[in-house]
Amino acid sequence: MNNPSIPEVGGRSAKFALILLVIVYVFNFIDRQILTILAEDLKADLNISDSDIGFLYGTAFAVFYSVVGIPMGKLADTWNRKNLISLGLAFWSLMTFLSGTAKSFLSLSIYRFGVGIGESSASPASYSLLSDYFSPKVRATVLSIYASGLYIGSGIGIFIGGLIVDNWNEAFPIISEAPFGLKGWQVAFMAVGLPGILLALITWQIKEPPRGLSEGLTETKKENPLKAAFGELVGLTPIGLLQAENTQKELLRNFALLIFVLSAAYWLIQTTGDYLQWIAFGIGFYIVCNWIQGLRIRDKVAFELMFKSKALLLGLLAFPFITFVTYALGAFGPAFYIRNFGMTASEVGVIYGLITAFGSMVGVIGGGFVGDKLREKYINGKLYLIMASALGTAVTGLGFLYSPEANVSFAWKFFYHVSSTAWLGCAASTVTELVLPRLRAVASAFFILMLSMGGLALGPYLTGMLSDIYTMQFLAEGMNKSMAEAIGLKQALAQSLVVLLVPMVLLGFACRFLKKDEENLFVKARNLGEAI
Repeated sequence: MNNPSIPEVGGRSAKFALILLVIVYVFNFIDRQILTILAEDLKADLNISDSDIGFLYGTAFAVFYSVVGIPMGKLADTWNRKNLISLGLAFWSLMTFLSGTAKSFLSLSIYRFGVGIGESSASPASYSLLSDYFSPKVRATVLSIYASGLYIGSGIGIFIGGLIVDNWNEAFPIISEAPFGLKGWQVAFMAVGLPGILLALITWQIKEPPRGLSEGLTETKKENPLKAAFGELVGLTPIGLLQAENTQKELLRNFALLIFVLSAAYWLIQTTGDYLQWIAFGIGFYIVCNWIQGLRIRDKVAFELMFKSKALLLGLLAFPFITFVTYALGAFGPAFYIRNFGMTASEVGVIYGLITAFGSMVGVIGGGFVGDKLREKYINGKLYLIMASALGTAVTGLGFLYSPEANVSFAWKFFYHVSSTAWLGCAASTVTELVLPRLRAVASAFFILMLSMGGLALGPYLTGMLSDIYTMQFLAEGMNKSMAEAIGLKQALAQSLVVLLVPMVLLGFACRFLKKDEENLFVKARNLGEAI
């Protein structure tokens, strides 16, 4: 580049940013995933069920992560992205630390809400920043490398959590004799939360690239960051509809939506008895629909490009079904091995953590690389890779669930992680390539929102609820409690794999539209009045 103040595409600054953002993502998922290895201790200490664990791991986190991610995405599109990432990292790490002070299911839920709010800042800004730093030719590979932090963090979280909780409980079997009366699970939360606060100071060293750098585009639309983010926040409520030309019509539509959500939430609460789950999910669903309705009024270009692209829309509908399964199996994977093979938390933490980290790293980076290569030969190459990943996830998932021995199960588990992670980089890069550079963070936030609301908020909870149902059924039949819980969880996890048929069908349809949607992107944007 002639201007030394502008970083080079794929240069040293780009590589430094990639490495540091991977580390941030590692901490993101250490703080998120550690709950799974602590599940059995939490159930015993707080007197909660599998569906409650599913709520804490999934819905409590996902709703706030998803909803706040929308204004965070807009802030990332208009403000300094590395500053946003740093502040978010400090906040979610603090919330993780405070989770160790929780005394009840409700207080732990509130801290999980906070973790979700903080973590919502990271990925939209990171996707946007890395997309500007690296050429489209290697974007799936780069985003896959970034996504590897997710799985490395998951493995480390399970590994560290298992070691801490078992060693602490062994050292202090009488809680009153432990320092400050802390239990093992509380110490685990505190131990992983504190380092993230320190890491936040380092992320300020990332250099902010110009938007559109990798495509040679010049950013022409400047917005006030706080005003733009506040506009998105207002857009999450019916207030944003007052800007519409036909305000009455839009408000009537919104009122009909509200009645539907309230009715559905009431019915689900009456059916399941889980008021917190469905109140939280209902609020999240209503807010997301508000945002989509308001986006059409605030930013017609963004609405048309995101929701009138058939390939993008089918992809956004398909991807959450994959995360429904992966989050469900991720939430209860450690518990599955503890219950079915009689392992301790530290034993599971070491083996499961290493398999999760290495298998997933191979899968996500390899999947991105293969996806980029397939894309060079076939326009739908990345979508083919995602469909193959979904099929492989189903096969290997059944393999590890129904293996007769732990060692055989862990071997299958390694290949499960390779298969179940290979799709993510290809999916993320497909989303960013079907929108304009100025919309990448918002589109990424909506992509993450769909994965979270459709997968994370429902997969662990519904699987946990199904596990509870099977467990009660087996207990009623005279089975002992430990066996009933083990078999009940296994059956619930196995049945969740059925939903993987849906994304394979939807992505098959998406293949018919991808080429046309990509070719018409800039033409369509110009026709809508975008200055590019």
